[in-house]
Amino acid sequence: MRFSPLPVRHSGRFDAGTAILGVVTGPNLRFLGHSTVRLELAGQVVLTDPVLTTRVGGLTRVRPAPDPGDWRDVDLVLISHLHGDHLHLPSLRLIGRDVRVVVPRGAGHWLERRGFTHVEELDVDGELASGELHVRATRALHSGHRWGPRLTHGPQSEAMGYLLSTPETSVYFAGDTDLYPEMAELAPVDVALLPVWGWGANLGPGHLDPIRASMAVGLLRPRVAVPVHWGTLAVPGLARTSRMRRLLVDPPREFAAGVLAAGHDTRVEIAEPGDSVSIPAPLDRP
Repeated sequence: MRFSPLPVRHSGRFDAGTAILGVVTGPNLRFLGHSTVRLELAGQVVLTDPVLTTRVGGLTRVRPAPDPGDWRDVDLVLISHLHGDHLHLPSLRLIGRDVRVVVPRGAGHWLERRGFTHVEELDVDGELASGELHVRATRALHSGHRWGPRLTHGPQSEAMGYLLSTPETSVYFAGDTDLYPEMAELAPVDVALLPVWGWGANLGPGHLDPIRASMAVGLLRPRVAVPVHWGTLAVPGLARTSRMRRLLVDPPREFAAGVLAAGHDTRVEIAEPGDSVSIPAPLDRP
């Protein structure tokens, strides 16, 4: 039986009944803003690229910050690359210096020197397990330098995404990346978390915009696609301009329109920061 495709649906607010007193009761996904997603899979709680504070360097958060309950019971943190809006030290300190953090190869020592005690490194195609949850690092086309692509001195490691799998479900978290043909090798996946913009008025190299993200859907063939990396952070003052106000709202809707126009058999879930998304039930198998 195939999953019934719907062009786009706006998700509702988080249902606190899905997780009571920190007990994971089933697959759940909650978009916390920017590239931060809380995933409950196979009894594990995972956070991607946690950004949990009201400010990130010179950027300000234009949506409410997550509730502390969103990170109190985290088992595993996945870091896609070293940029400050993805590896955010103040947010990691909120979660705790002893949380299990996975980083690209070469970033572990830098993080350990800042007091984090349970850091693991992965290369692209490297794998690890957390209970019944299997995690594989995937390729990403994006600068891995802490301070940006034009610099050569300082912390640097390869940018990555992650493919998370259980016996019933697969979730692809792209991190920051541009489109590349080998995405098709990951297909099909149940859920794809795809960046559709960023925090500025323009996108630099190594990013997906709404149209290129819709092309990624064609390669990945997800049953559900969730646009991320949008609508959360902005340069103070710039957020009040008409162009930036539009860019804080429109990219996921342009992405959904692109998926629909291409005829992809994928449901797009536009989750506002703080909203939850239903992970599709397993497909019937012979």
